[in-house]
Amino acid sequence: MSETSTRIAIIAGHGTLDAAYPPLILATAALAMDMEAAIFFTFYGLEILKKDHADELKVAPIANPAMPMPVPNIIGMLPGMTSVATSMMNNWMKKAHVAKAGELLEMALESGVRLIACQMTMDVMGYKKEDLIDGIEIGGAATFLEFASQNAITLAF
Repeated sequence: MSETSTRIAIIAGHGTLDAAYPPLILATAALAMDMEAAIFFTFYGLEILKKDHADELKVAPIANPAMPMPVPNIIGMLPGMTSVATSMMNNWMKKAHVAKAGELLEMALESGVRLIACQMTMDVMGYKKEDLIDGIEIGGAATFLEFASQNAITLAF
């Protein structure tokens, strides 16, 4: 695609199940609309890129006021409640025929979404390239900003 084509530049800074879906869905949808797409995975967002980990991401009920069944923090702290909330979200996605996070990640990679792991975050958190899925880029803020500075819609999750 040319430098004049529309781009979407997404920052993924959270590594929970509910935070993994928006950047992956938006990036793959952008490609389907003939846009270029890149996702910059920084800080906890790197969890999404860990090998064999995307389908193991969790969603915590504690301090999550948007949970459909309000869970008082005291109940949300009980052992097993994160598993319950994660299972609930996975069931919603399955019922709605939404691909699993790992499938979306694979689709994004195969269809040409630039998946950029933040080098600084990798250094800070002790990640090595071999800890992450194959086919991604390793780059810093400048790598992402170069892409985002060229006619890009920029979003952060």
